Amino acid sequence: MISRRDFLKLSGMGVLSLYAATRGKFILRAQAQIPGGTLDPLTLPKYQTPLLIPPQMPRAGFVRQEDKLVDYYEISMKQFEQQILPASFPKTTVWGYGPAKALSPRAPMIYNAPSLTIEANADRPVRIKWINDLKDANGNYLPHLLPVDPTLHWANPPGGVDGRDTRPMFDSTPGPYTGPVPMISHVHGAVGVRDDSDGYAEAWYLPAANNVAGHATEGTWYNFFKKKAQDEYRVKWGPGFATFQYPNKNRASTIWYHDHTLGMTRLNVYAGPAGFFIIRGGSAGDEAVRDSRKKGRRAVLPGPAPSEIDQIVPNRTFYEIPIAIQDRAFNEDGSLFYPDTRAFFDAETGSGPYIGDPVNPTDISPIWNPEFFGNMIMVNGNTWPFQTVEKRRYRFRFLNGCDSRFLILDFNNIPGVEVWQIGNEGGFLAAPVNITANHGNQLLMGLAERADMIVDFTNVPEGNYILGNVGPDEPFGGGTIGVDFEAADPDSTGQILQFNVVPAVAPDPTTPPQFLVLPAIKPLPAATVTRPLALIEEMSMFFDTPSEALLGTVAGDPNVAPGIWTKFMWMEAVTENPAVGATEVWEIYNSTADAHPMHIHEVVFEVLSRQDIFVNEIDRTVQVIPGSVPTPPQPWETGFKDTVIAYPGQVTRIKMQFSKPGQFTWHCHIVSHEDNEMMRPFRVGPLQKGQPMPKLPPPM
Repeated sequence: MISRRDFLKLSGMGVLSLYAATRGKFILRAQAQIPGGTLDPLTLPKYQTPLLIPPQMPRAGFVRQEDKLVDYYEISMKQFEQQILPASFPKTTVWGYGPAKALSPRAPMIYNAPSLTIEANADRPVRIKWINDLKDANGNYLPHLLPVDPTLHWANPPGGVDGRDTRPMFDSTPGPYTGPVPMISHVHGAVGVRDDSDGYAEAWYLPAANNVAGHATEGTWYNFFKKKAQDEYRVKWGPGFATFQYPNKNRASTIWYHDHTLGMTRLNVYAGPAGFFIIRGGSAGDEAVRDSRKKGRRAVLPGPAPSEIDQIVPNRTFYEIPIAIQDRAFNEDGSLFYPDTRAFFDAETGSGPYIGDPVNPTDISPIWNPEFFGNMIMVNGNTWPFQTVEKRRYRFRFLNGCDSRFLILDFNNIPGVEVWQIGNEGGFLAAPVNITANHGNQLLMGLAERADMIVDFTNVPEGNYILGNVGPDEPFGGGTIGVDFEAADPDSTGQILQFNVVPAVAPDPTTPPQFLVLPAIKPLPAATVTRPLALIEEMSMFFDTPSEALLGTVAGDPNVAPGIWTKFMWMEAVTENPAVGATEVWEIYNSTADAHPMHIHEVVFEVLSRQDIFVNEIDRTVQVIPGSVPTPPQPWETGFKDTVIAYPGQVTRIKMQFSKPGQFTWHCHIVSHEDNEMMRPFRVGPLQKGQPMPKLPPPM
C-alpha cells in the first residue's frame, strides 16, 4: 500500500516516479533538482572559500557566586551582512550572536552565523546576558527576514498579553507576520540547568525597540522566570534581555546554543543564530583519556582548538575544529530563501483554501511546510568551503544543524583516510568506533546530533578530496541507500566540504585512535517508571496531506497488548511529570512514516534498545511485534546522548535521571515539526507556586 506522502508526491508534483516496494512501503525516486530560491546551486562555484574556524566567544568578565567563580558573557543577536556565497556573489543578510561586551581590548568582536564558540569548564558555571538587538540604527525593530506563519501556535506578540503564546483565530487567511521578532536562547544539551535558564519556548522577549507598542513584549513565562533568576542568582532581567546561568554539570562534551522561540524556531535558526558551546575538563575530559601502549599514561588528542590565546598569538594552526553543517537556499540577490507558501511542499494544497479562508476554512496553515530541504550545503557559514589539512590526525566536532535533513557523512572519496568516532552529545563513547573499517566509512547524523571524530589523513595522497553526503534529499525513514532511499544529489547536496591535503609540517604527536582508552562511563540507576509515548502525524481533514505532527501518550503496556495512543497539543496540561531525582525509561513509539530526532531538555540519557512494532492507524494503536528481538544501540550511541533517532515502525527506549525541578520541554528536532505541535512541556516535581498555567484553546 503506497503511503500518503508518496501518493501525494506521485499525484501532485509530477516530477517523481519509479517507486520500489521495500519493507512493506513504497519509496519514490527523485528525478528533479531540489526546488529552492532563484539562485541555481549548480551555477555556484564550490570550494572557493576557506573554512571559517569560529574563534572563542570573548568573556565580558567574571563574577563570584558563593564559593564558585562564574564566567560572565554579554551576547547579543544582531542583523548584519555576511559573505556566505563565494566572493563574486552578493552578501547575505543574516542574524547572528556576538559579543556585546568583552573584557579584553584584543577580543574578536565578531558577529557571524554560526556564531563564536563558547568555551566552558566542567562544573564551572557560565552566566550569559542574552540580548535581543534586532533593531535598526534608529532603534526601531527589524522585521523577520523570512515569512512567519501567524496561524500556528506561536509566540504571537500582536495578540497582546492575553493572546500571546496562542494559536490565534482569523476571519480570513492572513499573510506573513511583519512585526518585531521575539527570541529566547537555549543551550542544547545543558545538563542540570534550572528551568529559568533553559530557554523555555514561552519565555521569549522582543527587542527594546522604540516602536513595539501594541505588542506583548515578553512571553507568558518571562516574568515568572525573571523572579526565580533574580532570587537565585541576583541577576538582572529587563527590556530586551534575560540573564541565564548554566552549571555545566555535563561530562566534557560538544553542546550548542540556538534560538528556541515558540512556533518560530525553524525561522529564527535558519536566519543564523546558533553556535558551539564546548565543555572541557572534569573527570571525563581530555586529560582522562589514556594511551593503552604506555601503561595508562595520558593520551594526546589532536589540538589546539581556538582559544583566548589567539588574541595574542595570531595565525595559529588548529587541529581541533568544530564543523556545523546546515542546508540553505538562496536567491540571486544573495538573500536567504525559505518557503512563503504551503504549496511549496505539496501541489495538492495549491492555493488553498487555508486556515481563515472566509468561504471554506481548512486545517492547513498557509505558510508552514512539514519539512524543508535546502538545495545548498553551508559549513560554518559558507557554501561549500575548503579546509587545508596536513597528512596527520585531526579532531572534528561535527554538528547536523539542518532544518529537516538527515546527513550520512561519506568519507569514501578520500583514499587512505581513517575515521574514528570518539564522542557524541554526552561526551566520550565507551570505546573508539572505527567508522572506516566497520561502518563503510559513513556516519549517520540526525538533526542536532553531534559527533566527535578523529580523522586521520596520514596515508591520504596529497590532493583535493570531497567529504560527501549520501543522506536523502527528502524525509528519512531509515534503511539502505539505493534500496530504501536515493542518496543526495551528487552535484549539490551530496557534497559537504573539500579537504586539500598537504604534507605535514612536523611529526604527529597524537595517539592513534585504536590505542585510546576513553574515560569510564558510570551507568544511570535502575528505572522506577516506564512511560510509553507516541510520535504522531496528523493528516488534514480536507486534503490527503499532513496538517501537523504531534506527541502523545500510549495507554497500557504495548509490550504485551495493543496500546491506544492519545495526541496532545502544546497548550494542554503536562502529562509527563517525573519526580525530582527519579530515573525513568521513556518508550517512544513512532507511528509515522518518518524518522524523528527526539531531544529532551535538561538531561542526557542512555539509549537502551529499539524494537519493531505494529502500527494500526485505524484503531490508533501500537504494539511490540510478539517474538521480535530488541536491537542494541549503535556503537556511536553508547554513553550519553541528548538527541536520539526514533525510526518509523519501531519503539525507541531511552533512560534518564531528572535532577532539577521545573518546567522543560521535549520535542522533535526537525524544527518544522517542533514549530507545529511536535513539542510538549514536561515538569519535574510539583507545580511551582505562581507558575503560569496552560491556556485553553478558544471556543470554536
